[in-house]
Parts: sequence; C-alpha cells; structure tokens
Amino acid sequence: MSRSYAFYPGCTLHSTGLEYGVSTRAVCRALGVELVEIEDWNCCGASSAHSLGGELADALPARNILLAQPLGRDIAIPCAACYGRLSSADRRLREDEAFRQQMEQVIGREYAGQARPRALLDILTSDFPPEELRAHLRKPLTGLRPVSYYGCLLLRPPQIAGAWDDTEHPVKLDRLLELLGAEPSRWTYATDCCGASMTLNRGDIVARLVGRLVSAAEDAGANCIVTACPLCQANLDGRQGRRPQPMPVFYVTELLGLALGLDEVTGLFGRHIVDPRPLLRRLGLLS
Repeated sequence: MSRSYAFYPGCTLHSTGLEYGVSTRAVCRALGVELVEIEDWNCCGASSAHSLGGELADALPARNILLAQPLGRDIAIPCAACYGRLSSADRRLREDEAFRQQMEQVIGREYAGQARPRALLDILTSDFPPEELRAHLRKPLTGLRPVSYYGCLLLRPPQIAGAWDDTEHPVKLDRLLELLGAEPSRWTYATDCCGASMTLNRGDIVARLVGRLVSAAEDAGANCIVTACPLCQANLDGRQGRRPQPMPVFYVTELLGLALGLDEVTGLFGRHIVDPRPLLRRLGLLS
C-alpha cells in the first residue's frame, strides 16, 4: 500500500535530534512511506515564541500549515513540541476567521484544511495494520524491556493534541514495542514532565525530574526508555548525572530501524550520551 505525507522535520531533527531525523527517514523508506518535505518551512517557535504569546506564537506554525496545503496530505511531525504548535495553529486557522484571513493574505496561500498535523508516532501506530509491520521485521527485540515515555506534549492539551491515544493512560507505543518483540514494562510516569523547557535556566530542577523518571523506570524493571520527543530524549539522555548504571534512552524510530535490520540506523547508537550498545550486545541485538 502506498502512503504519502507532507513532512515537517522541525529544527531539532537537523541538530541535537539528528538521530531521530535519520532514523525517521530510514524507517519510512523501508516501510514504503513517502515523506514530502514542506518547501521553505520555518521554525515553529517552540519554545521561545509561544512563551511570549501574541500573534507570533501561532503565526510561525500557521505558515507551515499553509505552505503544506497544496500537497493535500496529512503532515507527519516527529517532534512533540512542533506537533503541539502546529496542532494549536491548525485549530486557530479553522476557528478564527480573522486570523485565517490575515495568514492567507500575508503568506499568499489559502487554508483548505487539507493538511492535518499528525504526530509521527500517531502515524506509525494508527496507519499500519500489525500484520503489515510484522512482515517487515528482521530482528525481534527479544530481551528489551522498555518503558514508553510520551512526555508532556504528544497528548496535551487533549482537545488539541490527544485524540489519537488515551491521554491519561496511553497504550499505543507499548503495543508497537510489543509488536517489535520487546517486553514493555508498565509504569505510571509515561506522561510526566522531564523539564525540557527549563533545561537551559534551571538545570537543578531538570536533573531532579529526570532522576525521578529514571528511578521509576528502574523500579518498573525496565532496561531502557523509549520516546518520540527529541527534547525529552536529549534531557533524559544527558541529565542522568553520575548514576552507577545510567539507562539508555531510544527514539522509537531507532528501535524500529533496529527491528527492521537497517544498518544506517544501528550506526546512530554511538551518538548517544548514555551508550546503548553494551545493552544491545548483551541481548544479542547488535554485533
């Protein structure tokens, strides 16, 4: 089955979240998914612009949505923060006629509601029948015991972002990991905050929040954390301090790439701050 989406990579996938960007493109190619990058896309404004409020907070992401309209496809958005900003702007374009007209005039494109912002994790867990994904697997993730970490923005606020999974007790990432052969550990911290918005000015708070999450993952019996947010991954991977046994933090697309046998994805693990390769080698998942 042919699948095609407009693609909004966002700034982070070209910088601190490079592993997420590379693995996203590789996995989508392997699954026969076409990602058509939005031409001349701009930063969505997270988290600097929306913290200031005003028109800029929605105008930046609104421009990307209007640029995507001629493609006539849903917009695949890997970053949770970008997804939240584009979803908020899309709602305003639909409901605020004055704002919509202003954006259309400034950008020179009409809004037709044809490019729906969607989280990449939503697409991976909703648009592929399990048997189709299973047919692509080359290396089941046997022995991997992850906890699924959504963070704050993939499902909040629910009226804007959270319609694709249970906002209080999300399950779709667990189901995807089970399909890959992993054994997700159950915990109650899947949507707790890691403090990413404070990572530059309140490192003490961030370290405390990250420490609580990693300790909770250990208590749940996990040997790794899996996320679909580059801000969360960077925070959890880089703020564990001097723990005796730091816990690897994967992007979901990295584990998909590993399970699909994609060499270009397995080569990314050396970029992590907490090196996941010893764990993967112990489990026989990496040579």
